[in-house]
Amino acid sequence: MARKFVYLVLFLILLAIAGLFIYRLFPGEVMKAALVPSAQFEGGPATTEQAYEKSGMWFARPDIPNNPALWTPANYKPGKKPPVAVFFIHPTSYIDRAHWNAPLDDAQANKTAEVFLRGQASAFNGIGEIWAPRYRQATFGAFLTSEAEAQKALDFAYGDVLAAFDEFLREVGPDRPIILAGHSQGALHLERLLRERVAGQPLAKRIVAAYVVGWPISKTTDLPTLGLPECATADQAHCILSWQSFAEPADPSMITDVFDATTGFDGKPRKGTDMVCTNPITGTPGAAAGAKDNLGTLIPSKDLNSATLATPGVPAKCFGRGFLSIGEPVNLGGYVLPGNNYHVFDYSMFWVNVRNDAVRRYATFSGKPLPARTPAPFSTPAPLASPKR
Repeated sequence: MARKFVYLVLFLILLAIAGLFIYRLFPGEVMKAALVPSAQFEGGPATTEQAYEKSGMWFARPDIPNNPALWTPANYKPGKKPPVAVFFIHPTSYIDRAHWNAPLDDAQANKTAEVFLRGQASAFNGIGEIWAPRYRQATFGAFLTSEAEAQKALDFAYGDVLAAFDEFLREVGPDRPIILAGHSQGALHLERLLRERVAGQPLAKRIVAAYVVGWPISKTTDLPTLGLPECATADQAHCILSWQSFAEPADPSMITDVFDATTGFDGKPRKGTDMVCTNPITGTPGAAAGAKDNLGTLIPSKDLNSATLATPGVPAKCFGRGFLSIGEPVNLGGYVLPGNNYHVFDYSMFWVNVRNDAVRRYATFSGKPLPARTPAPFSTPAPLASPKR
């Protein structure tokens, strides 16, 4: 069931990474032939918790120089001695069909993963020390097939994430507050982590919030198994946030068609069920907010190594069965996916608001006053432009 939805979401995000030409030139069976590994699943030795004692097994952790998760736009800085430990699982960045799972030393996959950390995980560096593991992610092509190897690849990738998480817990100690976050494939692994390591465990009391972004969560068949409720207020702690972003006219049918054909984590059909939709501007479910309330949308540079902050950012409102609309399309440098899906920009469009959201929820968690909010940049680029038609 999970594999079917992995196929859809990774199809979208990896089209963005590889370029939409793949979608246009290699539809259907041709795409499968081009991207699904032809070799048998290789697997390999399980990664142990001890392997993650080495800093080289992480993209981000406190002792890594040139940490991509410490990137910030102008006039923002990472927090000094941040009180929270953040475990962030990056989305898929590997599209090669040579292996079912990405080698840890694949240069292109690692470079793309660092791009995601700058635009996504960096939102948490004001309140937390970010730990983001390297893991042998399942390749894109693994999700275009129902072969048994595909599920093996997904389970294999999760094994690395689990080993990294156990070492993360050992490193940060038994009492430190934790934020869990991920995107796309990373959010899928985070859902499993919540079910297996958080739900019903003492660890749940240490979770400030879990950001399960770019991945659907059925309110009725999935959410009750994750160990934390949906965030109901902007300053609630011990809760889950999730959203999936579209511009108008939005067509989320590629998601709903697959979603409705799958079974939830409780064993019941997801068909017709609503999904968790947190408005990242307000931090509340089912809400609407104007552009003036978005304190900053990241506009990536052409090489994707940096970004500038546009204010006001995009508006947002929840609609339908649990999707997030940003209104009219805006030009964020390309990578908008079929159906006006802005999946790639789920975090970066709301970068400042997500940053503030994490601070608010920690304030509730700790019972301490809010720290002073980082000011908006002194100068901003031109207002967000509509894409050329």
